[in-house]
Amino acid sequence: MSLTQLRPTPQHAAPPPKPSRAKLWLYRFDTKATPYVFIAPFFVIFAIFGLFPIVYNGVVSLRNWRLTEPEKDGWAGFDNFSRLLSDSDFWNALYNTLGIFILSTVPQLLAALIIANLLNRKLRGQTFWRIGILLPYLTPVVASTLVFAVFFARDNGMANWLLSLVGYGQEQPLDWRASKWSSWIAIATMVNWKWIGYNALLYLSAMQAIPKDIYEAAAVDGAGPWRQLWRITVPMIQPVVVFTVILSTIGGLQLFNEPMMFDENPQSAGGGSAHQFQTIAQLIYKVGWKDLNLGYAAAISWALFLIILIVAGINATLTKRIGGDR
Repeated sequence: MSLTQLRPTPQHAAPPPKPSRAKLWLYRFDTKATPYVFIAPFFVIFAIFGLFPIVYNGVVSLRNWRLTEPEKDGWAGFDNFSRLLSDSDFWNALYNTLGIFILSTVPQLLAALIIANLLNRKLRGQTFWRIGILLPYLTPVVASTLVFAVFFARDNGMANWLLSLVGYGQEQPLDWRASKWSSWIAIATMVNWKWIGYNALLYLSAMQAIPKDIYEAAAVDGAGPWRQLWRITVPMIQPVVVFTVILSTIGGLQLFNEPMMFDENPQSAGGGSAHQFQTIAQLIYKVGWKDLNLGYAAAISWALFLIILIVAGINATLTKRIGGDR
């Protein structure tokens, strides 16, 4: 018997059955449509609570909508926006907003950067210090603002007591709410106290990703800690710096809680007796819910939106140029 006769004849396997149309449809849906289903809730929520209010607010800004005079409702075109150009209250609120924004944002980010650089070194009780600088951020805004309102009180306020130690205001205590600069400094102090620790932790997390070898090489070349901070650290954490600059710009130009609670009569939303620290957000609230002029309040809101875009873009560009655009 030959070897060819001893070999078993191969049995051809039956071809696999073709998948049904339902399985093919489920497979295509799973590979192509499922990712969009997973991310769809975010866009649906954003469209309802983010995009729709912006668009609707834009429509309201083009109308005459006073709740006290419903019979005068109708399209106003750009009359509400042209009114802004001659509205002294709007320009005063814009001036106050920019002033408080500069006094709060610039020292806030510089202090956060320096504190983060200190915490990035070997210190005893690092966890304690890192948690400690975050405690002001965890404090409710209303509670901390009320405490600072007592701190900056004209009579028996601790701020005036500290100034009296250096010989200022002994005859007549400083009324922090009476003038622009004093009220701006008080409100900026509240903002800085709350947000310095938060930004410092953002900078610290970015600094910890920088290789230690770079600092060791810079130290060998004779670079001190201050030079290492501005020549190495800041350029290498530039994306986080830009992020904090944009975030601080948005928050600073929308400032509402601190000046509102700092006022002796917060229900008026006047920002002081002579509107010396009234911000744009307060003006929007006053025009919309005190004067009941929703059309003009919507126009001010859109003006604030455009101002935030412009200032945030300028700040981001300047930050990239200062950091070397690396």
